[in-house]
This record gives sequence, C-alpha cells and structure tokens, in this order.
Amino acid sequence: MFIDRAQIMIKSGKGGDGAVSFRREPFVPNGGPDGGNGGKGGDVIFVADHGLHTLMDLRYMRKYKARPGQDGMASHKYGKGGEDLIVKLPVGSVIIDEATGAFMADLSENGARFAAALGGKGGKGNSSFKNSVRQAPNFAEAGTSGQERTVIIELKLIADIGLIGLPNVGKSTLLSASTGAKPKIANYHFTTIAPNLGVVELANTSFVLADIPGLIEGAAEGVGLGHDFLKHIERTKMLIHVIDASGSEGRAPLQDFLTVQKEMAEYSPLLMEKPQIAAFNKMDIIEAGGGENADDGAAAAYRELRDYMEGQGIEYFKISAAARQGVGELMNRAAALLAQIEREMDQRPGGAAPLYSDQTQWMRVTRVEDDPDYRMVQIAQAEDGAFMLSGKQLEKIFDSTNFNDPGSLNYLNKYLVNNKVIESLKGRGLREGDTIRIRDFDMEYFDDEG
Repeated sequence: MFIDRAQIMIKSGKGGDGAVSFRREPFVPNGGPDGGNGGKGGDVIFVADHGLHTLMDLRYMRKYKARPGQDGMASHKYGKGGEDLIVKLPVGSVIIDEATGAFMADLSENGARFAAALGGKGGKGNSSFKNSVRQAPNFAEAGTSGQERTVIIELKLIADIGLIGLPNVGKSTLLSASTGAKPKIANYHFTTIAPNLGVVELANTSFVLADIPGLIEGAAEGVGLGHDFLKHIERTKMLIHVIDASGSEGRAPLQDFLTVQKEMAEYSPLLMEKPQIAAFNKMDIIEAGGGENADDGAAAAYRELRDYMEGQGIEYFKISAAARQGVGELMNRAAALLAQIEREMDQRPGGAAPLYSDQTQWMRVTRVEDDPDYRMVQIAQAEDGAFMLSGKQLEKIFDSTNFNDPGSLNYLNKYLVNNKVIESLKGRGLREGDTIRIRDFDMEYFDDEG
C-alpha cells in the first residue's frame, strides 16, 4: 500500500535534574556542595533514507519519544545525555507543523537530517549555585522539559518526469509500455489512487517516470484526490501531458488539456514553469475512424486540439500506448529535453527551480529557552481570589525550589521581583495576606516594603 501522508506526535527528552549533594569526608564537617548537572534530553531527528518508499510505518506507530537526560549525581558527576531518537523517512518527505501549518523541513536528498524536537537542557547541580554569600545551597535546578508537537509528514514523489492528465487517458498504459512497471490497468472511469514509478531504459540513458494519479475539475480546492495528485508533480523536472485525442470518454480533448492546466495553475504557479510536452494518445482510434481529416466529430475535436497546441508552441507526439506506437519516439525526445533541463539546472544559481514560493511560511525550530515566550509569566485570578501564575521558565524554577530551604525560597522570590511579576500583581490589586498560586501550591504574600 502506498501511504504518502501521516500525522504523528513527537516529543523530545526532558533534561535531567541537577543534583543536591554535599561532600562527606572525614574531618570535613559541612562539606561543600558537589551536586552535578543533569544531562541533556534526546532530540527527535528525521533522516531521509532512499531505502524507504512509503510512510507505511508511520501509519501504525503514531507517537515518538526521545529519551530523557540522566539526573546529575554527587561528586560533581554530570548526568548522561538522553539518546536521540532517529526516525527514518523516504527521500522526498516534507515535515509540516500541524498547529501552524508552517513547513519545517524538506528532506529531498538521501541522508538529509532534521531535528524537529530538541531535547531539554540539563539542570544545574547545587554546586553551581555556590557563591560568597550562599556557601551551602540546598537546592538545584530542574531540567528543561522536552518539546512536544504534532507534525504532518507528506511524501512528495521524486521522479524525473511525471505523466499527467485526466482519468482514463492512458497514463498507466503508457508507463507500462515504456518501462518495466506493471500498474493495474483497466477501463476505469475513476482515477488511479496511488502513483506508480518505472525506469525508462534507453540506449545511452535512463530516467524515472511517474504515473501521477489523475484529477478532476476542482482538484486545486481539494475536490477528488485534489492535492494528493498535485503535490506529486512538484518535484518532477518536466511533465508529459497525456491526452485522449480520440475523445473516447465523451470529453473534448482540448478541454481535458485546459482543465489540467487550470488546476495546476491554481494549486501553484510554480508548476506552470515546468517544461511540458504533450502525448496525443489513442491515435489508433482516430486512424480507425478515417484519420485526423475525417468528416466526423472525433476528428474535428482532434484538429481543434492540434491547432491549439501549434498556436501555443507546445510540442506534441501522436502515440497509441496500447499498441505501443510512437512511444519510443516520445521517450527519446523526453530524455533529450530532460538532459537539457538538467544542464540548465547545473548552471542556475542555487540549483534546481524552487518548490516553494516566497510566501511559503517556514518554521524555525529552537530550544525551549530560546522561545520568546519562555520568560513570559501569565497571570490569572481564581474564583477564590488567588492570583494564579504560569509560565515555562517560572514553572522550571518552581520545580527547582526546595520549600524547606530559605535560600531556595529566596531564589524563587527574587525571580518574581526581578521579572516584575510582583509589580504586575500589585497593579491587579495584590495586597498583603493574598494568595499567590503556582500550579497547586499556595503562598501567602507579605509586603516587605510595608
């Protein structure tokens, strides 16, 4: 089964907590602090692997968690860092943040790596808090929590040339006739659901050809297979637009061509910049009906298509994929154009044409501590009148607090004062004797200035 989209939850490892420890040696009463720092939490890293061709594994495993860092130890021993979690994806996988819809990474080359969730930083041991005033700190810093997010993985097929066109125009037959691929072929009045790949072997070259699933009108808005069709075109270097020139499905050949062009343009203008040639398929039916100059509706529709292509300067080839007529000539010409395109790509600054427009939103992954909101403290008031505080950095310091140690409590208090949290609370009506609540812990406020 070809799976080209998956949604998973990833979570990096929490940083290890710093240790609270004191030297215990003979003749050294009240030995100094020697608690070591905690280890860094593991990252969640995606790696592109050319041995994978589908996102099948992600369909059955939806949660990925890296290992936490080890807590610090006595004797200034640091905790071991948590092991990174490596998740292998097929080459061509795109990682999207589900919450914002922003693109995070495009793994378009074998071996490409991307850390999508960064492990938490290890907390400092109590030895790091010793100073001239605080000789025996009885507290340590908690490790930073890991990052948790839901990501969408989309696989954008990697092929040199894509076969495009409406359903039942003969794309699968053409793929079979020109490669060793064996797609399911029948007189479907609906589209192939999954892309098929094959390798075209010619005298002096070869290339990967993809039968891209067909589409219907409205695909750019997601109708039918919609985006499932269009996203697979993005990586191809050129396109062969297959058209049922005979109109055997009761559709006008020219209208078929224009429908596909319209949907591509609406999905992404960048698709219209890809070189295209046309394959007028099922020409054997035209010939059987008296040829392209016959006095009937099918021949007239064919001539309309031909005249339009010539007027637009679009190169076309007359073929019958089922009868294997004209297929070799088409593939030889496609190979020559592909070689020309690749030479131009090599000479172009920045390499290949971009897959994304300048308006595409990209998300930069940063550590928790680098988040602009990390130091923000949110204030709310409970029904019982208590002032409730929350915030990433605040809660980390709260987790580090030893409430039986005056020095540790003073460290928390200084944080609230220095970050103007107390000042903000007073602006909201905080008075002596009021309750300040962090999580489920209540503290009574005393106004030192009063």
